[in-house]
Amino acid sequence: MGLPRSGSGSVADTGPRIVAFLVDCLASGLVAAAVVAIFARHERSDFASRLPGNWSLVAFAVDYVGGLLVAGRTVGMYLTGIRVIRVDRNEAVRPLAAIVRTVLLMLLVPALIWDRDRRGLHDRIAQTVVIRN
Repeated sequence: MGLPRSGSGSVADTGPRIVAFLVDCLASGLVAAAVVAIFARHERSDFASRLPGNWSLVAFAVDYVGGLLVAGRTVGMYLTGIRVIRVDRNEAVRPLAAIVRTVLLMLLVPALIWDRDRRGLHDRIAQTVVIRN
């Protein structure tokens, strides 16, 4: 891929990627819980109906697609010092690639299938790579 072996611009290790994913999941869950709590406040309901449920997937998708298109990274990626670029050049990902990558990441299984370059199946399909900042 023409990337350095180590340091800035090299392929990110698994650890920071997992931490970034977990931070983004937690943040999405908190945002969704806040939104659900605001809308459920006016109606009498039990605790289970106030949980974020699938709404956290909406927040996750907005975080990932918006973050990749605006800054090349999500909140979790920012905190762990990594970002996503196109494989063919050091540029931000295209909108369609950001959407495809996010949908595949939300399915989780493609993200668990790695190649020798430490790229998940979702990265290979979207033509992206996660690098160190």
